[in-house]
Amino acid sequence: MTSAVYRAHIELDKQAVIAPVRRRTFGSFVEHLGRCVYTGIYEPEHPSANADGFRMDVVELVRELGSTTIRYPGGNFVSGFRWEDSVGPREKRPVRRDLAWHSLESNQVGLDEFARWLKLTDSELMLAVNVATRGILPALDLLEYANHQSGTALSDLRVANGTPDPHNVRMWCLGNEMDGPWQTGFMTAEDYGKTAARTAAAMKMADKDLELVVCGSSGSGMPTFGDWERTVLEYSYDHVDYVSCHAYYQELDGDLGSFLASAVDMDFFIDAVIATADHVGHKKRSPKKINISFDEWNVWYLKEHQESEEVNHEWRHAPRQLEDVYTVADAVVVGNLLMTLLKRSDRVTSASLAQLVNVIAPIMTEPGGPAWRQTTFHPFSITSRLAAGEVVRPVIEAPTYGTARHGEASVIDAVATVDEDRAAVFLVNRDTARTAQVTVDVRSLGPVGVVEALTLADPDVYAKNTLAEQQRVVPHPNPGATVSDGVLTVELPPVSWTAIALGQTSGH
Repeated sequence: MTSAVYRAHIELDKQAVIAPVRRRTFGSFVEHLGRCVYTGIYEPEHPSANADGFRMDVVELVRELGSTTIRYPGGNFVSGFRWEDSVGPREKRPVRRDLAWHSLESNQVGLDEFARWLKLTDSELMLAVNVATRGILPALDLLEYANHQSGTALSDLRVANGTPDPHNVRMWCLGNEMDGPWQTGFMTAEDYGKTAARTAAAMKMADKDLELVVCGSSGSGMPTFGDWERTVLEYSYDHVDYVSCHAYYQELDGDLGSFLASAVDMDFFIDAVIATADHVGHKKRSPKKINISFDEWNVWYLKEHQESEEVNHEWRHAPRQLEDVYTVADAVVVGNLLMTLLKRSDRVTSASLAQLVNVIAPIMTEPGGPAWRQTTFHPFSITSRLAAGEVVRPVIEAPTYGTARHGEASVIDAVATVDEDRAAVFLVNRDTARTAQVTVDVRSLGPVGVVEALTLADPDVYAKNTLAEQQRVVPHPNPGATVSDGVLTVELPPVSWTAIALGQTSGH
């Protein structure tokens, strides 16, 4: 039985430019948590492992995913981390307790190894410093070790450790989620603002061109949300370049309609943080704009994790933690959240999908076995591949529906990118029962035709990719996507994510 059909129309004007596509929007996150590093990216005994112990099957998937900037090594992990533990001869590195995730850290993968892994994946390093339980001097020491050419104690140590060239890390996070009582060494906004300002000022004395990220709220549901950003930025505004946002979404109590509209909440979150940052900037009469690093975002079944026995009294190496297996609906939401980040490219100029492998991740691995793509892998990899040039704001005419959590939401969401000789349109149908017949006026693009049209959907919105069925959910060509007389027509199944690449055709 076919579902009912409704209609929607989108006007696309290539002059309605929001901002350039920021390649850093397609960042990700590797934390020393669960099996993200150990048996995730690093497994020396694996048949595909290289000389450094990195799984090359995972490297190939990361390259296909198209991730650009990788935040490392945490996350909550960073607040107890001593960076010196993770460099030098591996056999001399200490095993430490990680209080954040109640596990043991072997330090067998550290900064130098991870930087070599980044070269394999063509990714940029975004490094977090521990401002929670350490201080300014260790941050400056890490900066010297990582970025100074040679001729100083710590740069020469890096050279002696087998890395002659500096890592030249440009983006640095000043701690992580410092407002959260779960964070080792969490602080008040005043204490953190002062600490971040002093640390940032000292780091910029060493290199004035660093890009520094100050911690915003760890979620828009925090009781101090808004006030936290205001207070922290009043201390640190002159010294930092970004404020962070973190947001996770999940379907709660069977409320699929609200879950599919999660991007509405993300948009509100971004609005609020921009308003607060600009308020502080105006108070300071500063010509500078603080941008947003949305350096943790994803679907995460946090409630289920908190109710599980994953974190227990045992101290284990790389236990299985947070290994969510994602559905079609989850993938549609992830695709929609990424569309929202693109739409806000004027101020969200960096973002990190949290995380990359095994831990709430688009890529899964089995120790000694295969690596495979979760459902959420596909919208991310396709968007990263197709989005180029400038982000263009579409005007959407579509029905709305009421949600319990986010008020009224459009059943259709869309964003487009336009480059010199190509364009891409990304669309979501949030309706749980009806197919959308969508027309898009693309006359402003000139004579174009459909180069590629891919849709991720399934009659079972809870279908998943698993070790046993790794290809259960994949995007399929959408053969009905056509352009005629400057109008793109496409059918979007219920609960679906679609990407359409357009290319120039010969015309008058």
